[in-house]
Amino acid sequence: MSLSMYNASIPVLTQILSALSGVLNKAEAHATEKKIDPNALLGARLFPDMFPLVRQVQIAADFAKGISSRLAGIDVPSWPDKADATFADLQELIAKTLAHLGSLTPEQFEGSESREIVLRAGTPKEKKLVGSVYLLQYGLPQFFFHATTAYALLRHNGVEIGKRDYMGAY
Repeated sequence: MSLSMYNASIPVLTQILSALSGVLNKAEAHATEKKIDPNALLGARLFPDMFPLVRQVQIAADFAKGISSRLAGIDVPSWPDKADATFADLQELIAKTLAHLGSLTPEQFEGSESREIVLRAGTPKEKKLVGSVYLLQYGLPQFFFHATTAYALLRHNGVEIGKRDYMGAY
């Protein structure tokens, strides 16, 4: 039995983004309960040269919409990111990304394992990958890095979340 590119991407991206939404709900509730300024969590970093929570969530959503769109052979939607995003803004971004993922069909992914994916087209950093390499060796690892970092930032800052929260429903 072979695994389709659709099944290797859309359910996984949907699961983790949905779980990230739940983690953000717990973080917002934690901030309210403990009387913590939400911006303290939203701006939290693991180290000064790393992106804050807001940007980690935005990049995870960017990878989800980029991976899915490129493999489906459609343009990647462009949604502006807010540097001063709130928990509500991040929830809205995740909801838009989940809706985008939900709009794609397995048929759009047919043949995508060998489709050429061009990253940073026309720049000195241009990179060409076949779809299967793009998904498995670049896209998903990048997506998981940012989703995991968002989770770690919140756990490090006292939000009571665990592995089940990170994994979500499957």
